[in-house]
Amino acid sequence: MERILVVGATGAGKSTLARAVGERLGLPYYEMDALYYSGPGWAVNEGLTEEVSQLTAAPRWIVDSIGSPEVRDLLWEKADTVLWLDYARHVIMPRVLRRSVRRTVTRERLFGGNRETWKGWFSREHPAWWAWSQHAGRRSEIERRTGDPRFAPLATHRFAHPRDTAAWLASQG
Repeated sequence: MERILVVGATGAGKSTLARAVGERLGLPYYEMDALYYSGPGWAVNEGLTEEVSQLTAAPRWIVDSIGSPEVRDLLWEKADTVLWLDYARHVIMPRVLRRSVRRTVTRERLFGGNRETWKGWFSREHPAWWAWSQHAGRRSEIERRTGDPRFAPLATHRFAHPRDTAAWLASQG
């Protein structure tokens, strides 16, 4: 495990797991949302492909995302391991809702200095809406990719519940 993707639906805990695994294995951790959003108004980083090309050229890294469409294949072609948080909606949705309420109430600064707002809750781009609407599609996409021979050999660890993930992480030393 030298080049790892931590994948799953919005709110599954990808960033938390990627940070923990990165610390245990001494891997540089990259948060995809921080790479993707470059400034106010949720501006997209125009240099994303170049940045991801540079980070994936390194021998060791961990990224907390399936990857945005423009860099998805690049990430998957370079990865050697996938940690898949394949949690059900009833596990993910309370997490997303708690996180978004906390971020909205505290006005927590996020990627590119942006914040979640009460008004944002009415947008289809809001994490709660996104997590709900993209859950099945994201699962299908990950399943397709983990079985795609273009990305072999790719060691895949699929976790159906947070307790499975915690047990695996504890076994890593």
